[in-house]
Amino acid sequence: MTRTNRRNLLKLGLAAAAVPALPGLLRAAPKPRGFAPAASGWRSFELRSQVRLAAQGATQVWLPVPAVETEYQRSLDHSFTGNASEAAFVTDPASGARMLHARFDPSTAEPTVELVSRIQTRNRVVDWNRTSDVQEDPAVLEAALKGSSLKPLDGVVLERAREITQGAASDREKIAAIYAWIVTNCHRNLDTPGCGPGDIQATLTSAGLGGKCADLNGLFVGLARASGVPARDIYGLRVAPSAFGYKQFGANSPDVTGAQHCRAEVWLAGHGWVAMDPADVLKVMRAETDRWIKDPADPLVAPVNAALFGNWEGNWLAYNSASDVTLPGADGALPFLMYPQGLNAQGRLNELDAKAFSYAMTAQEV
Repeated sequence: MTRTNRRNLLKLGLAAAAVPALPGLLRAAPKPRGFAPAASGWRSFELRSQVRLAAQGATQVWLPVPAVETEYQRSLDHSFTGNASEAAFVTDPASGARMLHARFDPSTAEPTVELVSRIQTRNRVVDWNRTSDVQEDPAVLEAALKGSSLKPLDGVVLERAREITQGAASDREKIAAIYAWIVTNCHRNLDTPGCGPGDIQATLTSAGLGGKCADLNGLFVGLARASGVPARDIYGLRVAPSAFGYKQFGANSPDVTGAQHCRAEVWLAGHGWVAMDPADVLKVMRAETDRWIKDPADPLVAPVNAALFGNWEGNWLAYNSASDVTLPGADGALPFLMYPQGLNAQGRLNELDAKAFSYAMTAQEV
């Protein structure tokens, strides 16, 4: 190599060293280092859900609105813009799900609407060593013991619940048995579209104990209810990376269009509503590495398995805990509302095909 070439190479090296690493581009993702969410302060996020459609006659759009106000989430503001002829925030009176409903005239060349939600979240942590006289509305607990269209509480669901919880002396023991049974016997099916249909009877039979979060956490909720323990699904969206390096637990870019995830919670006397997420344990086992991990005691899985029985990380927001949701202006009901919904002269739009729909969702911490 000549002296001139060496000088040029040195200049290139120094120039490259002076360029800052771009987040998410040159910096390698952190490796998992355990998983132990702890009590934390509030984090603020802005979520933008934008729909831009081709004209197809009279059109309607329904966008889920984060409407869960709890000790782990609170809303700051919700607003919308667009060219809808009518648009308003509405609440399904039966399920309690909140949504933005927009109508567009047939003459609208490019129906467009954007929903902007500003919310705060924080880690959710249970202290099993402390109890309190926490109370809940009896009507809320009663609703969390009922079946739904895709959560029948009789037949195979009831039979399996009785088998799993046999010998359990308390609600907490029942829930521990159900959680452990799902982690040990079920699996994440990578071929299941979206978050899964949430048909728990099918999950126990024709689906061979496989599915995604709506199926697996939905099964957890159904088995809990069939065992007499109030439980409910919580439908939401990941909005930030996991602080613990697990790529499957976070939204790893500002684009969160496909980052929907539902969780679960159960009511336990002395603790109130307690976080649960066996589906994410199974997600780590199946998808965190190229190897399908079958043992919950695996070092990568064990801390997740322990922590998600009672805790979750605040990089996720909740839309609602509703089932059998009625969309105003549409026939029939949805088993759950977690994705944008649309209807035009050609029929219902496919919420699982964001590009064809078409919609996009972005999130940023503010």
